[in-house]
Amino acid sequence: MVSVVSRTGRQYQRYNMGGCRQVVGCIPYRFKKDFEELEVLVISSQKGQGMLFPKGGWETDESKEEAALRETLEEAGVVGKVEGELGKWSFKSKRHGTFYEGYMFPLLVKEQLDSWPEESLRSRKWMNVEDAREVCQHSWMKEALDVLVHRLTPSRQQVDENDDDEELLVPCSLN
Repeated sequence: MVSVVSRTGRQYQRYNMGGCRQVVGCIPYRFKKDFEELEVLVISSQKGQGMLFPKGGWETDESKEEAALRETLEEAGVVGKVEGELGKWSFKSKRHGTFYEGYMFPLLVKEQLDSWPEESLRSRKWMNVEDAREVCQHSWMKEALDVLVHRLTPSRQQVDENDDDEELLVPCSLN
């Protein structure tokens, strides 16, 4: 069942042992042109300027993956397959001056919704990796994007059409 409204409040918010709020998010992505061109979806910040990837609070009644999928649906209006964790980052909120622990996941987009909970608060835009990296306002999210790109970049040997003995390696799995 897909939620039609954003969760509000922080009564179920998770914090780590050091008191840092725990947040989760996704880098929504898709391929164009038969897996040759990677695009990622960025969204506008709800408050302030700049673009970022969807993320928000990880609550006590959900797994990290469930929270990441929920936040991505609420903020970006896309659904898909949450894949293996890209990593964990510690960062300080510029707006609140508090420390956070952020987890990011890749999300292979299967569907882009016409209507979503925060559509009146945010815009969304598909971009190539270079453009997304340039407009993303958070350095830790840029690092997560770098991990995703590294993970999705196929290990290939150049195939010489005249050499049938040479092997083409396929992209590695996303866990």
